[in-house]
Amino acid sequence: MSEIQPTFGFTEFDILKKYRKSFHESELGRLHSVFPFERIAKEAGLSEQRLGRRNIFSPCAKIALMVLKAYTGFSDRQLVEHINGNIHYQMFCGVMIDPSFPITNFKIISAIRNETASRLDIDALQEMLASHWKPYLENLHVCMTNATCYESYMRFPTDMKLLWESIVWLHRHICCHCSDLDIRRPRNKYADVSTAYLSYSKKRKRKASRTRMLKRRMLKLLEKLIMQRDGIDKEYGASLRYTQDYLKRLSVIRKVLVQGKELFEGGKVSGRIVSIDRHYVRPIVRGKEAKPVEFGAKVNNIQIDGISFIEHLSFKAFNEGIRLKDCIRLQQRLMKARVRCVAADSIYANNANRKFCTKYGISTSFVRKGRAAKDERLRKVLRSELSRERATRLEGSFGTQKQHYSLSRIKARKRGTEILWIFFGIHTANAVLMIDKIKKRKNKVA
Repeated sequence: MSEIQPTFGFTEFDILKKYRKSFHESELGRLHSVFPFERIAKEAGLSEQRLGRRNIFSPCAKIALMVLKAYTGFSDRQLVEHINGNIHYQMFCGVMIDPSFPITNFKIISAIRNETASRLDIDALQEMLASHWKPYLENLHVCMTNATCYESYMRFPTDMKLLWESIVWLHRHICCHCSDLDIRRPRNKYADVSTAYLSYSKKRKRKASRTRMLKRRMLKLLEKLIMQRDGIDKEYGASLRYTQDYLKRLSVIRKVLVQGKELFEGGKVSGRIVSIDRHYVRPIVRGKEAKPVEFGAKVNNIQIDGISFIEHLSFKAFNEGIRLKDCIRLQQRLMKARVRCVAADSIYANNANRKFCTKYGISTSFVRKGRAAKDERLRKVLRSELSRERATRLEGSFGTQKQHYSLSRIKARKRGTEILWIFFGIHTANAVLMIDKIKKRKNKVA
């Protein structure tokens, strides 16, 4: 047998060896080498707990799965199918799947995402990535910053849609409660309002008077449904079991009713709810021509040599202009180098920021105020260069992240998983850029 074996053209070992070699030469293999998966998994505190039928995903594999999802843009079902059939994807995650026993439960991806989101510490992980990538970065003294909105995957909200969704959900659960308790269903005007809303939604042009009339009927119906549900709970509450999601959704619907009444009477509402599923999302007025209002997470980013880091993330609107000092401090903490130049939008050019930059000798891209300095010509060239670099690299990175790394319309269903989605989308885009930076550095050394 020892004499015959060398004559075999393809043994199992040779094929696996060739696959590993091709993986390390591919972009996917180079992407894997950029991330310190073991350190990230240890910092996140991910466990070896059993997820699904077999415990095949280690803590490092769980982080790799999140990177792979951001890189490919696949849905959970598609990602599982490709992992089962693509040996490079298996090598990326550090698993080997028997073709006879593939992964059949695609929900394991969602379970891993929820577990990772519950342990995500953005500041700690960004410091780790910054220390890992710092040797390959240049111009550590230049800070560029701007804010953008990573939109959630949701329909455009209106008062009528929100009220109708609340009515449908509440009516369905009242019917379920009555069926489980074998009691008579309470009477209400659900059928009449349903017919009226269907007729209203089919019209291309809707009169304000008809909208107001139907909105009044929907508010009254929603209030009655809440009263009927509370009556059932008061009498038969011991026989019913409520999940945590049910109670949370019910509290959101109560708030929708209160806000709907205030808006109907002409009042103003703070913290307005725009989605029952994503009750944490708030309208963010951006003032853009195509999208004056956006719905999702507003993120203030800093960029160092083309690599972006999250400075502040919120689902509520905030003024990014007052966060320039925090951006500078964050970069100095990540890079352990003093910031000398700042490139930012005109919203950051307030007097407080100008005084701060002048005090610490930081050059900016802001339009000059007051008397010209002696070296105004050099300063003008520097301002122009900083503005051009910010407009091309920083603004361009937002488009790249949204178009190619699943950040265009985020399909997560919870606040934590949506933040996780944004985090891995941004840093997967960074890692692809780091591949070229590492390659250039190695070529210079060679």
